[in-house]
Amino acid sequence: MTENTQTPSAPSSELPTQYAPAEVEGKLYERWVERGYFEADAKSDKPAYTVVIPPPNVTGSLHLGHAFEHTLIDALTRRKRMQGFETLWQPGMDHAGIATQNVVERELAKEGKSRHDLGREAFVERVWQWKGESGGQISGQMRRLGDGVDWSRERFTMDEGLSEAVQTIFKKLYDDELIYRAERIINWCPRCLTAISDIEVEYQDDDGELVSIRYGEGDSAIVVATTRAETMLGDTAVAVHPEDERYKHLVGTEIELPLTGRRIPIVADEHVDPEFGTGAVKVTPAHDPNDFEIGQRHGLPNLAVMDEHAVITVHGPFQGLDRLEARSAIVAALRAEGRIVAEKRPYSHSVGHCSRCKTTIEPRLSMQWWVKVGPLAKAAGDAVRDGRVKIHPQEMEKRYFDWVDNLHDWCISRQLWWGHRIPVWYGPNGEVVCVGPDEQPPTGEGWHQDTDVLDTWFSSGLWPFSTLGWPQQTESLAKFYPNSVLVTGYDILFFWVARMMMFGLYAMDGTPPFHTIALHGMVRDQFGKKMSKSFGNAVNPLDWMDEYGSDAVRFTLARGANPGVDVPIGEDWVQASRNFANKIWNATRFALMNGATIEGELPAPEAMSATDRWILSRLNKTVAEVDAYYEDYQFSKLSDSLYHFAWDEVFSWYVELSKTTFFAGGDQAKVSGRVLGEVLDVMLRLLHPVVPFVTETLWTTLTGRESLVIADWPTDSGFRDEAAEAEILQVQAVVTEVRRFRKEQGLQDGQKVPARLDLSGTALAAHEGAIRQLLRLQPEGDSFSATATLPVAGATVALDLSGTIDVPAERKRLTKDLGAAEKEKQQAEAKLGNEAFIAKAPDNVVDKIKGRLAKAEADIARLQAQLDALPAA
Repeated sequence: MTENTQTPSAPSSELPTQYAPAEVEGKLYERWVERGYFEADAKSDKPAYTVVIPPPNVTGSLHLGHAFEHTLIDALTRRKRMQGFETLWQPGMDHAGIATQNVVERELAKEGKSRHDLGREAFVERVWQWKGESGGQISGQMRRLGDGVDWSRERFTMDEGLSEAVQTIFKKLYDDELIYRAERIINWCPRCLTAISDIEVEYQDDDGELVSIRYGEGDSAIVVATTRAETMLGDTAVAVHPEDERYKHLVGTEIELPLTGRRIPIVADEHVDPEFGTGAVKVTPAHDPNDFEIGQRHGLPNLAVMDEHAVITVHGPFQGLDRLEARSAIVAALRAEGRIVAEKRPYSHSVGHCSRCKTTIEPRLSMQWWVKVGPLAKAAGDAVRDGRVKIHPQEMEKRYFDWVDNLHDWCISRQLWWGHRIPVWYGPNGEVVCVGPDEQPPTGEGWHQDTDVLDTWFSSGLWPFSTLGWPQQTESLAKFYPNSVLVTGYDILFFWVARMMMFGLYAMDGTPPFHTIALHGMVRDQFGKKMSKSFGNAVNPLDWMDEYGSDAVRFTLARGANPGVDVPIGEDWVQASRNFANKIWNATRFALMNGATIEGELPAPEAMSATDRWILSRLNKTVAEVDAYYEDYQFSKLSDSLYHFAWDEVFSWYVELSKTTFFAGGDQAKVSGRVLGEVLDVMLRLLHPVVPFVTETLWTTLTGRESLVIADWPTDSGFRDEAAEAEILQVQAVVTEVRRFRKEQGLQDGQKVPARLDLSGTALAAHEGAIRQLLRLQPEGDSFSATATLPVAGATVALDLSGTIDVPAERKRLTKDLGAAEKEKQQAEAKLGNEAFIAKAPDNVVDKIKGRLAKAEADIARLQAQLDALPAA
């Protein structure tokens, strides 16, 4: 099938009787790394294949989502390496600003300290210390999984090179007027005390209250509804739709804001939905993004009523109260004044929470740094529209366009100490200077650097090229950019992927960061429910690896991976994958003990049996099929194809059909031994990218060669033998049908039965020995009496069951079952023939009855055939 350039040594048939993953996996992985198999050479003449790892957080540990994604990437890169590509799987970690700062702050709290006690410089030093001692445990766990990454190139988003890249692109964007500073509404976490990105906000339905409040008196009164009564203290208008006849006479007038004594205008704005509620909304520009936009259109003041801790800062009676305390107090005060028109409690509505600490997010007006995304987002959309970048599966393109075509400017500043500090200095007279990596910041009295750091997604958005040395024009950048494919979850399509697209196209002169975006779904439990510690269904993949081996976990995940679709997984499925690994082990061990070899040329087809030609034909079709699935990122289908070829065709049929040949010995046994060696060689290569450990152990034993990691990927030789495939299909039909009959008669698997086989006129005669062995059929003997005759696949199999079953009792049982099936059929036909019933019955009920009828008819045919096969009474 392929020419392997590794130098073989003498193959060994010595394999332990059982496969023990724990004794194999760790040693194998370290050998791969020590020998440099995963290292990519930028000077190589081979074509490049590049994939970056979606950088896990430095605070993280391997979860099933990581294991799933890494399995898919590892399968792709292992195959490409075997195909002769200079393959780079780029590893690294994200500094994870908020998450890491929270971890270290919690450690300080145990010591009775805060970051402010240390000061900024000492605190950052403390974080680096934590990173060196405790961060990055996921790297060791990736080794457990078998990730074939180039560890010599491992990067960190805060290392020196990536920091230079961050400062370079910030300066470039700033000079191109694509970065600016402005006061806008942002997501604010009162616990973490920072702005956070949309991706860091988790929405859930919370029980709150909806209160309707009357503003004003008499004919000029307007009722507004809100779930956040505490923000009314910051109202600077009431808005209605311009065409709403109910309020046209009030537009342009003022109304008194309850509890405050302030008068606020009534404005007309098309943002208001006249059909929702009363058709009037309170406008709080400093505490709501939509209200902020209304305020900008109408020149309304922005009145902030909460500080960074979400504590009320205005209006004496409520000043100093937490926002939730203030909510209750304000509603009580409004109720006392007779201002509450209606209350709905509980009122379930979607509320944003900080993904790190679960605190309710507060929309807050704040001075922040922003990226003007308009031209960047257009370029990111155009790259997909004109085909430079493919999104797979294609139906995900709509979601991508819905996002990039409607992007708002991106808030990139965070009020943290851990991260890339914004490279902007402010002078004593209002000067603002952005400093590039090769420039000296201004010095002197009154000059100071911005205290904020950049959003983590800013640095991770540079990942495909910053990890290759940009802004320096390195050999690695020239060789490995753009990346070949990005494998990532659809859940971060809008955030990480879009940012990489914008930055890659901008920084790399219009060259997108990757050719293909292959999106996968989320890992869920076996019932399709999201995995979560709070649900009690979260799984640590390391526990499953300890119990069943890494290959079993990997194969289970790959077999569930349909493009863009969520992946259910349960422990039973991992057990089944472990059984598959054991089956590969045991079958290969049997093959090695019975002459399987790769020594010498493959025999000519005319020297092979039909069974040999059949398996080689099926092998080549499987190679072609697996290749096609890989190119289409159909991991589930390629895994299924390999599973069924290995288990069903190689182990269950070819090995079993060839046992008589092997046991007989001679030249034909040598031919089949060479064919079996070829099949195992190619099959193990095909399986290796998904299950690397067990296949490496078996293949090196079979071939005596160095490693599957650097072996050649199989190619379809074009050999096909449709006649042999049809012939073996006949054999399978005979064996399957007789096995089914034996089972129905209650015969034990190993129970031998005398039989006469009439195979004349078919190609089955050459397989009589194998058929008899597989079916436990003895020669007929002198006293043979055909008590059951089965015509199948053009042949006739007569069985003597007189000594194995009680024929009268079996006939009685089958007759009883046949009567029940016929009664079921009559009842179903009667219902389906009743027009009045059909007219009234729901479709699902009718479908159920049709299913009962079909089953009854199939049972009748099966039972009648069994009765016909029995001898007459």
